[in-house]
Amino acid sequence: MTVETAIALAGYLLLMLGIGVYAWRTSTSNVSEFMLGGRQLSPAVAALSAGASDMSGWLLLGVPGAVYLAGLDAAWIIVGLVIGAWANYRLVAPRLRVYTEQADDALTIPDFLEKRFEDRSRALRVVSALVIVVFFTLYTSAGMVAGGKLFEASFGYDYRLGLVITAGVVLAYTLFGGFLAVSLTDFVQGMIMFVALLAVPAMTVWVLGGWTPTSAAITAVQPEHFSWLSGATTLGIISSLAWGLGYFGQPHIIVRFMAVRSVKDMPTVRRIGMGWMILSVIGAVFIGLAGTGWISAQGRTLADPETIFIVLAQALFNPYLAGFLLAAILAAIMSTISSQLLVSSSSLTEDLYKTFLRPAASQSELVLVGRLATLAVAMVAGILALDRSSTILGLVGNAWAGFGAAFGPVVLLSLHWKGLTRSGALAGMVAGAATVLGWLYLPFTIQGQAPSAFLYEIVPGVIAGFAAAIIGSKVSAGVSPKVLAGFDRMERSLG
Repeated sequence: MTVETAIALAGYLLLMLGIGVYAWRTSTSNVSEFMLGGRQLSPAVAALSAGASDMSGWLLLGVPGAVYLAGLDAAWIIVGLVIGAWANYRLVAPRLRVYTEQADDALTIPDFLEKRFEDRSRALRVVSALVIVVFFTLYTSAGMVAGGKLFEASFGYDYRLGLVITAGVVLAYTLFGGFLAVSLTDFVQGMIMFVALLAVPAMTVWVLGGWTPTSAAITAVQPEHFSWLSGATTLGIISSLAWGLGYFGQPHIIVRFMAVRSVKDMPTVRRIGMGWMILSVIGAVFIGLAGTGWISAQGRTLADPETIFIVLAQALFNPYLAGFLLAAILAAIMSTISSQLLVSSSSLTEDLYKTFLRPAASQSELVLVGRLATLAVAMVAGILALDRSSTILGLVGNAWAGFGAAFGPVVLLSLHWKGLTRSGALAGMVAGAATVLGWLYLPFTIQGQAPSAFLYEIVPGVIAGFAAAIIGSKVSAGVSPKVLAGFDRMERSLG
């Protein structure tokens, strides 16, 4: 690593810490501010925060690596994600913003579900909080793996040292700044990611002499790279498109909708968010494609395809700009880790500690417990991330499926179907999560393949979640008049 690159990265890390200090001084006086920023996010901050927390290190490392290996066959995931994100903005965002505030100012998804269904048994809160903690610990470890790989591939540092540096900076601003720090840093990180995802493929194509020489260099080594169907199967395409189903159940994304300052801002949030996303994912795909041509033209080989962005940034840009581009990877990694840590700590604090251990806890005590919970989740995720052989896209895929199947059907039905009951919601969550875990870990095969290799686990998980929620609602006691009145009030508020 050159001195110039080190200076650029150090400047970025100091900026993140500075934002954390600012947020600590302005918005952590109570648990609502620590967990939701007082519901005062502007449209731009909300949109880029949702996008940056969604598009983690897998966008700059995992997706370009997959396209580098398989060409446009791997880009079906992107198609599914764009459709899913748009549907999430339309079907979930406005209703969740209104309903969570009307439901006694619910601060977390478990809190909302309990209040939405008047669940005095606390079963919904406990099950959903446990799902969040388990799958987010796995999700957070994926981000730490990406951080370790970045420092190892870019600077020659030990993988574990890179992991510690990544986790340490994220912990510093998340522990002290809370939700506002996470959202503001996500906004800055989203801008950095956006510039990097457009600059790297553009520079690669320019260095190769334009798009015609670039495409020739790609097809010379990978003749099928521009085909969407060369190695694809019907089930493979369905599995890739099914990633879009996961959006409805991702707590670290939909919690941004809860924090927007007004439901009237949602159309602006959607336009900014979708514009940012579409251009960013196109850039990620072209990094993988153009990177294939550049590696071929250089006569080089690439040991780890997930480092193609790093290789191009270091080879094609001066050290200061390379430092900025590598900071984009850190930005992607940190934005997601911080969001996941905060949602996990929110569930541990609000949904478990306050609910079962200290109902009368003061605001300052809850903020302290939230910080300790953040630290605990980070430590467990760090231990899991010590396995350097884990693939970023694989870890993200498992956690994404778990959340999508456990929460997606329940969130959609709770916002759009007044007939959903407490028992139906509980059955949907359990069935969705259990199906994903069974698909991943039970010892059986389908046509000689592991189930997850045959079909992405989110597909059977979401089907099971919807079926269990609907059947459970039909066979259980009816919905109380108070719950029905709350649903009707939400719909009236939306006009």
